[in-house]
Amino acid sequence: MGYGPQVATDVRAQITGTVWKVLVRVGDPVVEEQALAILESMKMEIPVEAPSAGQVQAIHVAEGGVVEEGALLFTLA
Repeated sequence: MGYGPQVATDVRAQITGTVWKVLVRVGDPVVEEQALAILESMKMEIPVEAPSAGQVQAIHVAEGGVVEEGALLFTLA
């Protein structure tokens, strides 16, 4: 008996800011609440955390890039 297909989870920016640091690579396993990246906004560093455990399937941002609130940052599966 199979478990069915894995469902991808999109991780989106909670704020508008600059991607200061990407902390994971494609293929990395992650645990719930693990920091995936650090955004900088108004001289504050805000971690972007994994909403659930999984594996990084895609990274949609690069360090130094500017993202708007709601922008797609990572895809986990």
